[in-house]
Amino acid sequence: MNSASRHYVLAAGGTGGHLIPAFVLAEELERRGHHVALITDERGAAIPGKPASLTTHVLPAGRIAGKNPLSWIKGARAILEGRRMALRLFGSFEPSAVIGFGGYPALPALLAATSAKIPSVIHEQNAVLGRVNRYLAGKVNAIATAYREVDRLAEKHGHKVHLVGNPVRAEVLSLRDQPYPAFTEDGLLRVLVTGGSQGARVLSEVVPDGLAMLQPALRTRLQVTQQCRAEDIDAVRARYAGHDIPAELGTYFEDMQSRLADAHLFIGRAGASTVSELTAVGRPAILIPLPIATDDHQAANTREIVAAGGARAIRQESFTGAELAKQIQAMAQNPGSLANAAHAAWNCGYPNAVSDLADLVESFGAAPMMDVIRVGGAAATAPSGKQALAMEKGE
Repeated sequence: MNSASRHYVLAAGGTGGHLIPAFVLAEELERRGHHVALITDERGAAIPGKPASLTTHVLPAGRIAGKNPLSWIKGARAILEGRRMALRLFGSFEPSAVIGFGGYPALPALLAATSAKIPSVIHEQNAVLGRVNRYLAGKVNAIATAYREVDRLAEKHGHKVHLVGNPVRAEVLSLRDQPYPAFTEDGLLRVLVTGGSQGARVLSEVVPDGLAMLQPALRTRLQVTQQCRAEDIDAVRARYAGHDIPAELGTYFEDMQSRLADAHLFIGRAGASTVSELTAVGRPAILIPLPIATDDHQAANTREIVAAGGARAIRQESFTGAELAKQIQAMAQNPGSLANAAHAAWNCGYPNAVSDLADLVESFGAAPMMDVIRVGGAAATAPSGKQALAMEKGE
């Protein structure tokens, strides 16, 4: 590992699933003494949790999707403009490597890196290789994955794959060494319910009634915390009141990590960040994959934790109150059952994900100041971002 200070560019789509691991990596690289910049779109620039020291560049990021050729042309123009802007940034920042986290806003930066012959790495957070990462897989130097089995990843790219896991926030990872909260025959059963950053209406409709169907020995011990959409919260509060189940409801919880620490059972979606945090902390879960997720990647995300015994997965079309109650009863039939599931989930975690990813990133490129002493080899002959931009202009 080279201890010299380097420059790195991270590029990520405008969702928390793409950006949270980018933020965590940025903090780790900065801790190691490197300089880091982020490329994203306007939506990504507004995602909470960005390190204060992380310089952010908003670039055009078009999508080439749908059946309208006019939208393809518009999307391609935006991608090319974003690529040109990324090359200008590389000309001044001179990154040792560019790291992409998926999503269309990452595409122009990675295309620019390929043009400038700057080493590049992509990180896939899900158990299905995303569309942008699929397109880039043949162009980049390395592919970091969060799961042992990743669908839509071509065998010919297998030599590039490095299993590192999905980086999670430090405040969540700090809970890993804390014991699973005591769950006794007559103690509270604390249930945490979330549906991602925007909530999920199906959870608001099904979970209160499902919890009410539990046998009295469990139902009378419930203590629920549930994230809801603002437009659903009054109806959900009325449902819980009608069932005489104590529940704290909110559209957003600032202290989500402390609520996760206290929870005996999680119920929610199966996004990449959710599953990686559950396995980092070790919390049993009932997961309802988002049915419209691209390539059904949320269902794929549940495979490993379900196979290990750390979670149950219910398809949304089968997600009824009766089915939810049945699965909770099976998981919480005795105090040891939930604790065993928690340990199984914990064993699926990758606590060293950010350091392993940072090690991989540091293995590519060299510090900008080292350019003057490199002699021979591919690294010495590769054009800088500034040179690549000049060549593109024909200078």
